[in-house]
Formats: sequence, structure tokens, C-alpha cells
Amino acid sequence: MRDGTDMAVSAALLKWYDVHAREMPWRVGPAARAAGVLPDPYRVWLSEVMLQQTTVAAVRDYFHRFTARWPSVEALAAAPDADVMGEWAGLGYYARARNLLKCARVVAEEHGGRFPDTYEGLLALPGVGPYTAAAIAAIAFDRAETVLDGNVERVMARLHDVHVPLPEAKPVLKDLAARHTPEARPGDHAQAVMDLGATICTPRGPACGICPVMEICAGRRAGTAAELPRKSPKKPKPTRYGYAYLARRADGALVLERRPDKGLLGGMLGWPGSDWSDAPSVEPPFAAEWREFPGEVRHTFTHFHLILRLFVAELPEDAAPEGYEIMGRHAFRPSELPTVMRKAYSLWRDA
Repeated sequence: MRDGTDMAVSAALLKWYDVHAREMPWRVGPAARAAGVLPDPYRVWLSEVMLQQTTVAAVRDYFHRFTARWPSVEALAAAPDADVMGEWAGLGYYARARNLLKCARVVAEEHGGRFPDTYEGLLALPGVGPYTAAAIAAIAFDRAETVLDGNVERVMARLHDVHVPLPEAKPVLKDLAARHTPEARPGDHAQAVMDLGATICTPRGPACGICPVMEICAGRRAGTAAELPRKSPKKPKPTRYGYAYLARRADGALVLERRPDKGLLGGMLGWPGSDWSDAPSVEPPFAAEWREFPGEVRHTFTHFHLILRLFVAELPEDAAPEGYEIMGRHAFRPSELPTVMRKAYSLWRDA
């Protein structure tokens, strides 16, 4: 049950959002929304998938390229896997790109190109989890769903002075966010809370003096806002090791491999290599005069750090190792490699 304070919070946030909403290429702003312009569910969905564990600044250019090349869910569904994976390269978390294609094809083939307009219907789509389903339902279809991302968690923890550490506090913070979610304009409300967290109620140095809910914020009154939300200590990330093998033919063509669909960097082009472990095996992928290359590549994934040693080889012009892709020098685009593979190429190229 929403009380007067809950309603006061949502009213203050919507009033603030009407003036200060961030402009984003996938967003229908409050003025346009009030004038009857409806969000495009395809653009909302695409942006939400791209924004998972990634910043708005990093996503903008990718979003523009994707929507220019594939302006509808049907167009994306018809795209070759390799083209989509290539455009995604550099955004990380490549399972998202694989699920993006699966979802687009389900929407195109089973839903006639129209996204389901309920939380339950959206949650049934490939790659759409509880947060993404709630965000699309609220923003694209104005459903009164509770959207809980890192920004919203921070705002709720401070607004209600919640000291239970994350991730244990997630259910509590979701319940609090649900209390503030209005029946009218829930999509704008969800974006208002996220914008507040991104621009005013920031992780460090929150600008409490210009916050639209400063008079209601329990954390500000208690002097604890800047300390919240509390977080349980993270376990240190382990370090894994591996080898990458970069081979170039006399005509400039490069030898690449397409990684299996499942697993880390699934479906992406990269350099042949070893397993990534505490003690990787040094077994070249095919016969060549390999030499160890000076230097190493360091990269951090979500759950571990990786250190790659490189081996390089020059091959005859007619070399065609079985099971690998030979890419001509004019067709090769480093931008289509995942970041760790691009780092390896840059180290080799710049030597």
C-alpha cells in the first residue's frame, strides 16, 4: 500500500524528470511522451540489453550502428550471426549478443515482430531476465513494474537509510522501489529514478543539495547517504593464464578461429589458443615455426584476470590450416575482435 510519503517521492521525481531528463537515442523524452509519442519496444529492448553491465557512454555508438544497420527486430532477426557478433565486438559479455539474436528471431517468427507487452510475456523471451523484462514493460508499455538496477538500489538505500549490505539487501530495496512506483507514468518514473542515481545520487559525492527528494531522504537526515549502499566484501579474482597463436601468411592473410557458441567469447572470431587456466598447455594449434613474442596481454573478465603470452608465425602464401578461417588483409577488421583478442593483435602489430 502506497502512503503519502511514497506518493510524494514519485511526484517529486516526475516533476524533476520533466525538466532534467537525460537525452538518449533510445528514449522518448517526457515532453514527447506527454504529446503522445510512444517508445519503440525494439529500441528499448536493444538499449536495455546493451546497457547490462555497461555504461551509457559506451553504448551510444553501438546503438546508433545497430539501429542504422538493423532498424527493426525483423531486420536484426534476418542478420547473419557473424555480422551481429562483429558489430558487438568490444561491448563485452558476448552471451548477450547470442541471446540478442535468439530473442530477435523468436519475436519475429513467433510474435509477428511485436514484443509482448507484459512482464510475464517478456520474461519468456531468450536472454530477457527479471530486470530487463521489468524495464521494457515499464518504459515501452507503461506497465507499473518495479525496475531495479544499480542506480535504483543506491537511491532506495539512501532514501530509506538501509544499512543491510548488498547483495543481501536486494529484496528489501525492490520492495521499497515498488512502493514508490506509481500507476500513472510508471515508465517515466523508472527512468527518473535511474537518472537521479546517474546524475545526482551518484556513488561518490552525491549532490544532496539539489536533489528533488532531499527533504524526504532518511539517509541525508542521518548523515549516512554518502556511505550507502553498503556492500559485502568481494572475493578476490583469481588469475588465469593462456597462450594465443597469431599467424600471418606471406600475402598478409591472417589465421583466425571462430569460438564455440557456448562459453566465454562464444561465437566470436579470435586467435587460436590454449585453454585459460592455472597451468595451460603449450600445444600449437597447427604446425609452423612458432616463436614466442615479447610482452604479454592482460585483461580482466567478470570473474577472473587473464594473462596471455603470444606466439607468432609467418606462413607460406598457400597455407590453409584445417579447421581455421583464413581472412585476407583487406577483409580483416580488428574492431570485430573481442577486446582481449584486439589487445593481442595490437601488441603484435605495434612491435
